[in-house]
Amino acid sequence: MDNGRELIEALTQVSSEKGIDKEVIFEAIEASLVSACKKHFGQNANVRVVIDRETGEYIVLASKTVSEIVSDEMIEISLEDARKLSPTYEIDDVLEVKLKPGNFGRISAQTAKQVVVQKFREAEREILYNEYIDKQHTVITGIVQRRDRRNIILNIGRLEAYLPQQEQIPREVYHFNDRLRVYVLEVRQNTKGPIVNVSRSHPELLKYLFEQEVPEISDGTVEIKSAVREAGMRSKIAVHTNNPNVDPIGACVGPSGQRVNMISSELRGEKLDIIQWSEDPKKYITAALNPSKVIEVAVNDADKTAHVVVPDNQLSLAIGKEGQNARLAARLTGWRIDIKSESQAAGTDFLIFPDIEPVVEETAAITETQLEAAYENFYELPADAEPVVDNIVEESATEEAIAEEPVAEKPKEEPTAEEQPATEEHAEYYDDEYYDDEYYDDEYYDDEYYDEEYYDDEYYDGEYATDETTPAADTDNQ
Repeated sequence: MDNGRELIEALTQVSSEKGIDKEVIFEAIEASLVSACKKHFGQNANVRVVIDRETGEYIVLASKTVSEIVSDEMIEISLEDARKLSPTYEIDDVLEVKLKPGNFGRISAQTAKQVVVQKFREAEREILYNEYIDKQHTVITGIVQRRDRRNIILNIGRLEAYLPQQEQIPREVYHFNDRLRVYVLEVRQNTKGPIVNVSRSHPELLKYLFEQEVPEISDGTVEIKSAVREAGMRSKIAVHTNNPNVDPIGACVGPSGQRVNMISSELRGEKLDIIQWSEDPKKYITAALNPSKVIEVAVNDADKTAHVVVPDNQLSLAIGKEGQNARLAARLTGWRIDIKSESQAAGTDFLIFPDIEPVVEETAAITETQLEAAYENFYELPADAEPVVDNIVEESATEEAIAEEPVAEKPKEEPTAEEQPATEEHAEYYDDEYYDDEYYDDEYYDDEYYDEEYYDDEYYDGEYATDETTPAADTDNQ
């Protein structure tokens, strides 16, 4: 009894320290005792261990089958012994018998210990994974611990997070014990435990920082419509509000720029452009190209393309360093933006988008209608009737006129010996009934009827080359 109470107290302490449910610990100990019993009684033993959750005492139960002839006492029991336990047992019934485990050997105890340790580790990994999977796609705070090659290792509590090089802010220097706010990209399970990957360059980090610094965003008065970043250099964010009494840009900037300056300092001096979102694409694109001034914007809704004209002295500002400003504006608005100066666009159709799609569709429709009319009932006309087609295009009429022109006949060549009929009785085979132009026109006399499938030796062997269908003798044998 004392050992049972000590066991319960030890399990309670482990449960509080590790954060593991006490029931999980009991199941781990029961599994370890089962492994120890199989080492002691044999691997064939079908046993299970039950621990009393209050007293800590345990019993070992072995499952046995009632049999007339007992070949293995660990898995079988005689009918006579079974009926001593209960007179209702019959042959092939299964019952559980209590065993006395006695003292386990060193190997059995070591096996039980390994099972318990493994179960504890699995339970801890599962608890950690469940704890941090809820933090995926959120922002957390980490402390810089060390550098692993090009990755930065952060302490985020009970786990370590990895900040890969491609997710770091360029030219940002990380020192030991620096506190960083990072965006959790993913949390995945591994054999060694959960792995957490974080980012410092994700646009969602920028949105989170604005939500923390701007009360109007956190309470829903101001909404962030879109945000794009080129980490460490410049970011653009589009905001909108339905409250006419609230200035969304002023709310994000804050008194004397305090709010936006706090966010910029957190991102190591990254420049922030806050613009007003608009349903009108022209106004939205104009605002997205800030700080450049825009003279005129032309948009094509079909392919989401915009042509923008700016003053001559604002062209480089609109494009930005290495195209950065124009690139961010295009990503923010979702439009493809082409920018030209006022002098470059003067005298050109740069602001005019040709509407070619309807013309192409109309032309295709006319052509299809004409073809349907031309080939309607083509194969149902009698042989002596001339097909009548209305509204034939001029190209079709021209082609028919050319086709009706007489063609100069070529001088007839003398037939060779192989082409001449062998006898007079086969001359009728080559008369007008069989050998006429109708049968050998373009419809029948083409390569399809004379490829390897039809024109082979099978059709010209002795079975088919009879006197009734082909010339009687070969010219070579005459």
